Amino acid sequence: MDDSIMLDNLSELSAEFGTNEYLKGGGGNSSVKNDTTMWIKPSGTVLCELGPDGFLPMDREKIHELYDVEPPDGVAEREELVKNMMMASVLPGETGRPSVEAPLHETIDYTYVMHTHPVLVNGMTCSKNGAEVCGRLFPDAMWFEKPDAGYMLCKNLREELAEYKNAKGSQPEAIFLKNHGLFVSSDTPERMRELHAEIMNAMRNEYQERNVTYDLIIEHAVSDSQLAEEAAVIKKLLGDDAAHVVSSEPFAVVPGPITPDHIVYSKSYPFIGQLSAEAIEEFKSKHGYSPRVIKTETGVYGVGTDAKSASLALELAVDGSQVMQLAEVFGGLDYLSSETADFFDNWEVEKYRRSLMSA
Repeated sequence: MDDSIMLDNLSELSAEFGTNEYLKGGGGNSSVKNDTTMWIKPSGTVLCELGPDGFLPMDREKIHELYDVEPPDGVAEREELVKNMMMASVLPGETGRPSVEAPLHETIDYTYVMHTHPVLVNGMTCSKNGAEVCGRLFPDAMWFEKPDAGYMLCKNLREELAEYKNAKGSQPEAIFLKNHGLFVSSDTPERMRELHAEIMNAMRNEYQERNVTYDLIIEHAVSDSQLAEEAAVIKKLLGDDAAHVVSSEPFAVVPGPITPDHIVYSKSYPFIGQLSAEAIEEFKSKHGYSPRVIKTETGVYGVGTDAKSASLALELAVDGSQVMQLAEVFGGLDYLSSETADFFDNWEVEKYRRSLMSA
């Protein structure tokens, strides 16, 4: 197939599955490949906004060289190696930084690959009984249990894909990653659309049968003036860290880390309780950062040094609340470990993505 047709198809698929139903902020990624080249979403860009010329072309042979290198033992050194090798795989004359999951896209056999984080899906992937539910609803899919990232995600999932292919003759078209999201892959755009529809419809039907809503549940109504008054208090207490504050009527916020994107944009832990200088300082001392999400009796607030980061913090807080509502029917939320959460929070790759989304 002509490269331009493949890129047109990828742009159309990215627009369809880069909407709020599937993603928030700069999350997710997509790719298409021929025998020699893979085109992938650049890190920190918005999936649904990418035109056919917005994807980074990469040399597939150079990407594969990652798996022939003995990686350093240190996490930071290992991820620096991956970053540098992926940058070296970008074709000459191109600018931008490829998605951190480029090696994983290369490992997948299919022509088109789409990675998203739908609320409907993460209600299952972030739950305690997610693997069991996935096996029942999607028997031909792969469930990936390890909450890995970066090199270890690519390496471990590559090994499990090989085992799956040896057992069943071909790789799965759908991969569900615990506390992360969904990979859908196929050789045609039509099949990509069919797979997404099948998965989303199956999840909707499951929630409907269990009488659970995926609409955000507001605890009680408050006036705009009440929210504005408390937002002013937050700005005073947090100073420059809360140069911008966006607000919502109160809803239940996730008390801990559940996915990489929630950590990147709203941090692992929200501030929950009554506002005071002492309480804020106690939070900072315990977690090592100023809160990005604040929940009080009056409302929920996204805070940041700029308007975009504040809006994203609240957007991911809403997303997390919806995931928590859905996960209740599958045994409740299963949180990421503090070690894993710290990795995502301090990972240079995610800091880079966060900086681009705030620009």
